Amino acid sequence: MSIKLVSSTVIKESGVAFGTSGARGLVTQFTSDVCAAFSSAFIAAIRPHFAFKKVAIAIDNRPSSYAMAQACASVLTQFDIEVVYYGVVPTPALAYVAQEKAIPAIMITGSHIPFDRNGLKFYRPDGEISKIDEQTILKGAVEFIAVSKLPELTVSNQAADDYVERYTSLFDTLWLTGKRIGVYEHSSAGRDLYYKIFEAFGAEVIRLERTDHFVPIDTEAVSEEDRLKAINWSEKYNLDLVFSTDGDGDRPLVSDEKGNWLRGDILGLLTSDALNIEALAVPVSCNTAIELSGRFSYVERTKIGSPYVIAAFAKLAKKYNSVAGFEANGGYLLGSDILLNNKILKALPTRDAVLPAIMLLCAAQNRAISSLVSKLPKRFTHSDRIQNFMTEKSSVIMAQGKQNPAELLEKLGFDNTDIECVDETDGLRITLSDGLIVHLRPSGNAPELRCYGEADSYFEACQYVNMSLNSIQNL
Repeated sequence: MSIKLVSSTVIKESGVAFGTSGARGLVTQFTSDVCAAFSSAFIAAIRPHFAFKKVAIAIDNRPSSYAMAQACASVLTQFDIEVVYYGVVPTPALAYVAQEKAIPAIMITGSHIPFDRNGLKFYRPDGEISKIDEQTILKGAVEFIAVSKLPELTVSNQAADDYVERYTSLFDTLWLTGKRIGVYEHSSAGRDLYYKIFEAFGAEVIRLERTDHFVPIDTEAVSEEDRLKAINWSEKYNLDLVFSTDGDGDRPLVSDEKGNWLRGDILGLLTSDALNIEALAVPVSCNTAIELSGRFSYVERTKIGSPYVIAAFAKLAKKYNSVAGFEANGGYLLGSDILLNNKILKALPTRDAVLPAIMLLCAAQNRAISSLVSKLPKRFTHSDRIQNFMTEKSSVIMAQGKQNPAELLEKLGFDNTDIECVDETDGLRITLSDGLIVHLRPSGNAPELRCYGEADSYFEACQYVNMSLNSIQNL
């Protein structure tokens, strides 16, 4: 007997929620019926606005991702939807092929969070879903039949091939001849594609540390182990750059020629400058060197999360010819078509990891990457997080800090509590009179509390982030 379920009820009872980008939760929460409920509600939410008969699906390398894709695919057949399965590819590769075909897409990925968690990211035919779409999905009462059998999925290579072609088609010469690039592959969804792109430009690629287990790399909180790996690899192999990404390949991790990882917002700044971008949309957590550099006509500050960055593009496009955005995690969003080497690079308004690496190499063809960084305003950022930190406790800290920020700073160990401004765009961002910035924000994806620090030296930024997080754990 077929069991009928209602999407909103299944989703509510699952405990899975939307974060800054996609629905995230424990693997145990993403049962087949929960995946089916989200997929059903997604289709119902966008069908009134778009005509389509196919949906694209892809996954990352998490052990749980394939079964989740099967569950999503299974329920879509109930709505007369054909599923095109692209296998393990980076999220931006799925987004790009779906954009070109004008069909919706579902990416099964938990991005950088640990392997015991996973997630679903949804794309309409015209790009990422909005925060309004998220609420429609959560509240939609869509009936579907409980998943009883998971279908085997046949892989199409088109998303992978098109993604590589998107970038290799921009150059007619082997402009990276003589360059040595290390690709830290680990379990990244794009590990079978990245070396092809760099080799197509003439670079010698050294493929590093491919793993059989999932590695939850967070490009905003790089481990000490990964920091040392890049430095050692650069010296051992005489590398010009080390490239890596998070689990689903939408956030880059890129080093200079010495193996020092670049902060994501600094990478985004240099990328935007190399692309001659006029107007930027960036989250409030990004380095203020973006404005201080004077390289852009306008910079819009948003809440943290790609949906908010994307939402700003429409307004910026009315006034500026070239529009882009990036996040502190390095994910780069191209908000308008641009001309590069007299060729059109189409807009891709979702986080991407490859374009920043390519443009950094373009900018550094005749110089060291570190010299590009050294010419930027001397503002340094650092971020870290407390994992397994109850969301309720974070909420209390945020509420107390907004009511009395000076008192919170004292509890965190700050001697100077002379506050210049408080920004509540997303979390609590406090700028002190000496230019120091401390920013606390609960994660939207997991039970974590993040702290961002900005100062005139990297040592200070690290010192105050560490002091703040240690103090919070003792509150």
